[in-house]
Amino acid sequence: MGRAIAVRFAEDGCAVALAGRSEPHLRQVEEAITSRGGQGFVIGCDVTVRDAVRGAVAATERTLGPIDVLVNNAGIAGSAPFTSMSDELWDRVLSVNLTGTYNCMRAVVPGMFGRRVGRVINIASTAAKVGFAYTSAYVASKHGVLGLTRAVALEAQSRGVTVNAICPGWLNTDMTQASIARIVEKTGRTAAAAQRMLEQMNRQQRLIEPDEVAAVAVYLASPEAAHVNGEGIDL
Repeated sequence: MGRAIAVRFAEDGCAVALAGRSEPHLRQVEEAITSRGGQGFVIGCDVTVRDAVRGAVAATERTLGPIDVLVNNAGIAGSAPFTSMSDELWDRVLSVNLTGTYNCMRAVVPGMFGRRVGRVINIASTAAKVGFAYTSAYVASKHGVLGLTRAVALEAQSRGVTVNAICPGWLNTDMTQASIARIVEKTGRTAAAAQRMLEQMNRQQRLIEPDEVAAVAVYLASPEAAHVNGEGIDL
């Protein structure tokens, strides 16, 4: 999904900073961007490490200039019954999904407020609005992302900045495939049956394509969406 969002922004003429832990993967995305005539900038960053985030933001601004659009897409998932879930799983999921989003916003939003221009787009989930069994850490983290979005949006509304979240259901991504594999392992269902179960949880009765999320992200960053603020947009 991050790749789809980055490529779509580049196709629309944006210079795109690609931040993440896996440089080889980021280089592949950079190549996809440059092959289309766009500009990509790769910067290694673990969103759970506050100083690393600040350093990545500073390096991006030295290279590309002030950040006008921030997309918080880093995320992990894990499943376990609540009574047997490890503290490590809870800490890790909250650290990446919620605190990672906070770290990036905290490093970028003050500059947006100062310039009175900016768009923050947080990738949440349908799990930001409803609960799902065996994923309490993930659900809590995404509820937190949506709450953070709505709270900061109220401070942003008089400063020329918008803060919104996109809340997709099950996506056609590697993370969903990993979930399907866990369902197969734990229930004995076939992969096709497990995927169909997840598809039926989506409004569209199918997996959502990353490009569909990217289209919403580009819209939220556009002048036409200047009035959209504090929303959690379902997909």
